[in-house]
Amino acid sequence: MTSGLRQAVFFLLLIGVAALGYQGMIKPANRKLAEAKQKLEGKRAKLMEFEQATAKADDLNKQLEQLQEAVRFFESKLPPTSEVHKVLEQVTVIAQKQGLKPKTIRTLQQKNNSGYVEQPMNMKLVGNFTSFYSFLLELEKLPRIMKLRELKLDKEKDGAGQVGAEFIVSIFFQNKAA
Repeated sequence: MTSGLRQAVFFLLLIGVAALGYQGMIKPANRKLAEAKQKLEGKRAKLMEFEQATAKADDLNKQLEQLQEAVRFFESKLPPTSEVHKVLEQVTVIAQKQGLKPKTIRTLQQKNNSGYVEQPMNMKLVGNFTSFYSFLLELEKLPRIMKLRELKLDKEKDGAGQVGAEFIVSIFFQNKAA
């Protein structure tokens, strides 16, 4: 064998070993590396989803706390049912302080709702309009949740500038069953 032929065979053998090494070792390693990168990207995507879900859960927790605070605020405005007479007394004191004369105060049937009780009262008051207006303003300042409905104002026949007011005021209380 001549030296040139030996070098050519050695060169071909060297190229063959490199090709076999590439096919047997490097190509599978590249395939495994690509699969590992793909799994890693999938896990990163899942992690991003979990981070977004956690952020949404935190937002929901904040909203829940705000709603609970609002419920506590409104419940603080609802006295227990046992205080019906106190609220009624406050309303009549305000009416008398404003110079109104109560004709009738009649409690109507309670309405039980989930979370609260509504106690409507039919009231008839007589006095001048300015006093009645001041009464309504004072009633509005009470630290209770109330609703005024079915308001009827009539001019009184026997007094100059006197009005008769008939209305239903609803006072709301805590429902002990809720």
